[in-house]
Amino acid sequence: MFLIEEDKNRAMNIYVNDTKGQSMSLKLIKKSILINAAIVMLGIVSSNVYASERLRGTVSLDGSSTVFPISEAAAEEFLAIQPRIRVTVGVSGTGGGFKKFLLGETDINNGSRPIKEIEISIAEKKNIEFLELPIAFDGLSVVVNKNNHWVDHLTVAELHQIWKPGSDVIYWSDVRPSWPKQKIKLYGPGTDSGTFDYFTETINGKSGRSRPDYTASENDNTLVQGIAGDINSLGYFGFAYYVANKNKLNLVGIDSGSGPVLPSAVTIKNGSYFPLSRPIYIYVRNTALDRPEVSAFVDFYLKNVASFASEVGFIALPKKVYDRALKRVQQRETGTAYGKSNKKSVASLLVDPSKIVNSN
Repeated sequence: MFLIEEDKNRAMNIYVNDTKGQSMSLKLIKKSILINAAIVMLGIVSSNVYASERLRGTVSLDGSSTVFPISEAAAEEFLAIQPRIRVTVGVSGTGGGFKKFLLGETDINNGSRPIKEIEISIAEKKNIEFLELPIAFDGLSVVVNKNNHWVDHLTVAELHQIWKPGSDVIYWSDVRPSWPKQKIKLYGPGTDSGTFDYFTETINGKSGRSRPDYTASENDNTLVQGIAGDINSLGYFGFAYYVANKNKLNLVGIDSGSGPVLPSAVTIKNGSYFPLSRPIYIYVRNTALDRPEVSAFVDFYLKNVASFASEVGFIALPKKVYDRALKRVQQRETGTAYGKSNKKSVASLLVDPSKIVNSN
């Protein structure tokens, strides 16, 4: 617009100062300038259209409801620069997502836990190579109803007492005699959830070990609604879902032996929120990276995930971890770097990627 206005003024000066009887009129000059400007603008538009049409296709993700907000944000932002690529993000839990991933139904699996040995074995039998890419830190958060004013914190032993298989905890007073004799209503992820796997392994000593009499859902928003609607409720899910609903819920501090600690950006990142701090991942099928649309999306994801994660309530990893992930993609380094590690070493590996040893 500035060029057009400037040229209009220049045309006016030519017309007024034409003392030698030149015949070109102001009208024709304006018309000529506008045509030229239109051609320039058409070229710019054509260039942008070409850029947006460079890549076409689809990219499919599924898996963890915890990781979903990050991948959804990445998909939405990617659409702005590659509108011809359709990115779908489903939610079926980490385990449910791996089932689809290992059947070749999806390109990427969102994981709130590392891949399991049995899943690695299936991948090997089917000759499926994958890249394991950490994307953020999360703090698995224990929450109660906003009007619950008696639960100030829980010890790891008390969490085990509540959630272990065969638990005899029915009332709050069964946990501490000073608490009310009201039935506890428990909420938690379903058995296909990576959050369920992580919590049960950490609190009950083995993945999948849990009392069955609780309200289960793979959808964390369903858990939020249930806990927000019942004063006697207790549940757990990823920290980001607490952040998005903190006006409805109360966080419960966890005491692992050094006093109660609440999850926060600081305590999750520095590991003091122990033992419920964890990294989360995406898993990319190696053959999917042969498709330019998938390769472009993964590159975009890793280069921007730190901001996406922070925006939706997660804690970004150190930059060198993302640099290492990008290098793995560029060099097609397949296999797991974290799946066979224990929970403490996973966090330390993420902080110091030089200690990573592949286990292909």
